[in-house]
Amino acid sequence: VQAAPQQVAEDKFVFDLPDYENINHVVVFMLGTIPFPEGMGGSVYFCYPDQSGMAVWQLLGFVTNEKPSAIFKISGLKSGKGSQHPFGAMNLPQTPTAAQIGISVELLENLAQQTPVASAAVSSVDSFTEFTQKMLDNFYNFASSFAVTQAQMTPNPSEAFIPANVVLKW
Repeated sequence: VQAAPQQVAEDKFVFDLPDYENINHVVVFMLGTIPFPEGMGGSVYFCYPDQSGMAVWQLLGFVTNEKPSAIFKISGLKSGKGSQHPFGAMNLPQTPTAAQIGISVELLENLAQQTPVASAAVSSVDSFTEFTQKMLDNFYNFASSFAVTQAQMTPNPSEAFIPANVVLKW
């Protein structure tokens, strides 16, 4: 968790991401100590050095007081094209050595008009549905790891056995 950003302008902040090549997702969240000013939110950008060493900025999405956290997939972005960003005039190195997450404080109306890079979006499946599917897959894999054949079974009147295909069918 990085809770101390580098402030590069009155309304712009950056966080360094060392070892960004091995990061798949980034979670951006507000700590709850300082809310955005009324009618404001934060655009979230990802910056990484391209093959020539130039900074490539891509819009991931936003956070607001009403939506204080977001998860962004950055693993597929490292080969994409940059987009317009508010960090161009900042005093940031144009040849970054590490990736950065940039937060730009902007009007909520402006946030609603921005289009994030499509591949940054995390699954649109309902999070409860996704959790349930993954939990049941995990349960089946766990239960299957104890599978034995009928020949390997030892009679034990106090234990009940459920055939694996019953769980799979369910």
